[in-house]
Amino acid sequence: MLLAVFSDIHANRQAFSACLDFARAHGAERMICLGDYVGYGADPEWAVDAVMGLVDEGGMAVRGNHDSAIGTTTVSMNAEAQAAIEWTRGRLSAPQRRFLAELPLTLQEDDRLYVHSEASNPAKWRYVQDAADAGRSLMATAAHVTFCGHIHRPALYSMSAAAKMTSFVPTSGVPVQLLQGRHWLAVLGSVGQPRDGDPAASFVMFDTSARAITYCRVPYDVEAAAMRIRENGLPLWLADRLSVGR
Repeated sequence: MLLAVFSDIHANRQAFSACLDFARAHGAERMICLGDYVGYGADPEWAVDAVMGLVDEGGMAVRGNHDSAIGTTTVSMNAEAQAAIEWTRGRLSAPQRRFLAELPLTLQEDDRLYVHSEASNPAKWRYVQDAADAGRSLMATAAHVTFCGHIHRPALYSMSAAAKMTSFVPTSGVPVQLLQGRHWLAVLGSVGQPRDGDPAASFVMFDTSARAITYCRVPYDVEAAAMRIRENGLPLWLADRLSVGR
């Protein structure tokens, strides 16, 4: 089966629409969403409805820290993120808020684990920033492949049977076979707010038969997404950063 895996959509309708169109055009049979459907962007209602629709069609979804923050007023974020969360709370319906609150932190299917942050303690929302972070996550699960997001920068890590780590940033559009003798951690980039210097939306496709992962970059109408943020009175930096991928 060909899976499309998305993370950190952040209420960016233009980016997520472009990624969904790309995935479907390239044969994706099932959609997996790794959290942070809201926050930062200006279309949270649409984003949550889109994820709910994918789940209804047989897809899977886990919860991210911004999704958790909708129902938890004690969560502390930076000023821009906090402003967006407070604005978002007033936009979502009760069923949408309930959907976010009831999402699990992790899901496992066959030999694949899906989580927003990392596997060793998903509720702490730790970032996978280096091989040591990746190793801690990989040691916490027997899954052959773990998919995560949260940091908004793509990377691919693996661990050998002797606990030797390797890591690299995959080339977009080039499949990488995830060999059976190693355990793998695929860190997705962000659909709605990339932070690796490339403004194009980021997600992955995974062929479960070939065990091959392909990191995808999809250009989208960045200015339209930024204008939506400005029009809704959200912090201007949330709009400005989209064009530089930071």
